Amino acid sequence: MKAAYIMQTGPPDVIIYGELPTPKPAQGQCLVKVAAVDVNPIDVYVRGGMVPANLTFPFILGCDLAGTVVEVGEGVTRFKPGDRVWATNQGFAGRPGTFAEFAAVDEEWLYPIPAGVSFEDAVAVSLVGVTAHLGLVQKARVKPGETVLVNGGAGGVGSCVVQMAKAIGARVIATAGSAAKVEACKQLGADLALNYKTDDVPAAVKRFTESGVNLWWETSREPNFDRAIGLLAPGGRMVVMAGRDARPPFPVGPFYVKDCMLIGFAMFNASATQIKAAADQINEWLARGQLKARIARILHISETALAHRIQEESTVKNTGAVSGKIVLRV
Repeated sequence: MKAAYIMQTGPPDVIIYGELPTPKPAQGQCLVKVAAVDVNPIDVYVRGGMVPANLTFPFILGCDLAGTVVEVGEGVTRFKPGDRVWATNQGFAGRPGTFAEFAAVDEEWLYPIPAGVSFEDAVAVSLVGVTAHLGLVQKARVKPGETVLVNGGAGGVGSCVVQMAKAIGARVIATAGSAAKVEACKQLGADLALNYKTDDVPAAVKRFTESGVNLWWETSREPNFDRAIGLLAPGGRMVVMAGRDARPPFPVGPFYVKDCMLIGFAMFNASATQIKAAADQINEWLARGQLKARIARILHISETALAHRIQEESTVKNTGAVSGKIVLRV
């Protein structure tokens, strides 16, 4: 089978697109004919050796996939050949990556694709959607009527948070760094969309909600904690989920006197049970049209090195050039 893999960590040029053996499904696994995959910041960090990872070479890249089950191993009960499925959180803990024509995936990490949802849309909301659900629903426990501010609402995770918060019944403020991205936030359903480069965000937020923000969702690697905490309501929560090496100043006094809570998490620490709970609700929202993918570019898997260069420029060099997901067809 064709696959995008590496024999060593390094720059995007270390990525090889070539032949590897087609896997066989072991007990409890499904063999999936992969139709689409996507690129996430973690893929760039692993490929570049920027985060500790126990890799066995050749190492197939990728965390997510969408495709069709073509064969099932002994003991599989939830899926059969012909079923359309998606998966995330692959490429870790001994699980192979997804950038290949075929992937053998443990049944517990697979979820059905709702009717009418494309492979591209399913894979584009996989990792980012699960991340958003874990933080919004399972960690911060957002409730209807609360006010949620998403700093970076046009990106992969941010766009999912905006839509999910609206589906839950929250009031949503979204910020973005350009007029086009602000417009995208409005289309995603944000009640108030602001340009953090040109608008007076604190003043606008205070006009929108007198008591403050109940949940501030931060997507940037270097949060402005002074600004965020100043806009939190008493008992407000703040979610951080980016910036492994970030060490921004933190205003302890203003934070604790308002009984606030800081929530940090990484979706890769979540169990299969936690991710399935997220996937089940994601599928409900996808089926109802309440959650839609925000895709920036569609390439072919043979262009994986290019996709990594684009993602690295946006994420590591912090240009913000990619607004949405890079999807690759297989």
